[in-house]
Amino acid sequence: MSSETGSHDNVSDHDPNEKLPERRDEAHEAEKDPGHGAEAALAEDPFRDPGLPPHEHRIQDVDERAAKRSERTVALYFVISMLATVGFIASYVAFPIEQIVYIWPLGHISALNFALGMTLGVALLGIGIGAVHWARTLMSDVELADERHPVEAEPELKRKVLADFRQGAQESALGRRKLVRNTMFGALALLPLSSVVLLRDLGPLPEDKLRHTFWEKGLMLINENTGEPLKPEDVPVGSLAFARPEGLEPEDHEFNTEIAKAALMLVRIQPEDIKDKKALDWSHEGVLAYSKICTHVGCPVSLYEQQTHHVLCPCHQSTFDLSDGARVLFGPAGHALPQLRISVNDEGFLQADGDFAEPVGPSFWERGA
Repeated sequence: MSSETGSHDNVSDHDPNEKLPERRDEAHEAEKDPGHGAEAALAEDPFRDPGLPPHEHRIQDVDERAAKRSERTVALYFVISMLATVGFIASYVAFPIEQIVYIWPLGHISALNFALGMTLGVALLGIGIGAVHWARTLMSDVELADERHPVEAEPELKRKVLADFRQGAQESALGRRKLVRNTMFGALALLPLSSVVLLRDLGPLPEDKLRHTFWEKGLMLINENTGEPLKPEDVPVGSLAFARPEGLEPEDHEFNTEIAKAALMLVRIQPEDIKDKKALDWSHEGVLAYSKICTHVGCPVSLYEQQTHHVLCPCHQSTFDLSDGARVLFGPAGHALPQLRISVNDEGFLQADGDFAEPVGPSFWERGA
């Protein structure tokens, strides 16, 4: 009995809150390293949320001189981007497109393409590096944890998101770091100029080429099928013929470019059936000459209905009345087919009395009403 009592006394005399030596060591380690306890807990339960590690301040957070150095570094990258954009535009003007240079290890390449690629790459790289360096050194890097929310947010959550956004904008120091802000805006404002300059590579400026065709006063109408000049009797009533300007030959280098605007169709209608007075005045003995280019997207108009004097574009079914100034009856075409004023020369061949009075083909932004 005495031994049992002594044993019982030993147990009861022990303080249950007293830490055993092993537990004292663990507590001591946890005090020295706050993450030690989290690691131990994670080892016991691998599915337990370990939480966020303790936040470590950057040197820029505690030393304003270091922050200023980072600000100047970010601004330097943005300035490099701006200078590269200016270099891009200058390269486009300075280097002729035919100039070839040798650059190791690329070999012989276009000086213009190399200069444009390098300057544009540096411009984009400067903005990217500046933004990353800004985010890593000057913006707030405090870790935040938030729970997932339904797609349709509650009003309270919306207010929280807006508040977080305002807080993030404030912590980004965009308003306080004026040097970073101004150089970033300058780089972003100059960079789109590169795209504007690249539009020049779409081709030469049209100038007034859209308003004029190969036709001019005195040029005979040449039959597209026979290659011979046309006379009024070559276009019988109810028929449709196609013509090109005299002097424009299929073997010419610019033939496709010019015929795309100058293609002509001829139709002969009894003069009493022509409703539009201007169309009648510009015809010769009922022979009417209209542009063959549809005013919707430029398809060749070619399907003629003899009884109604309607002509149909096969692409999108725009329908024009040739007896009434080729006005649009149906379809997406925006305006009537332009008419070419014709007459006959001393030899009895049909000839143009000038160019079309208005641009042919689809509408464009500079075209007048």
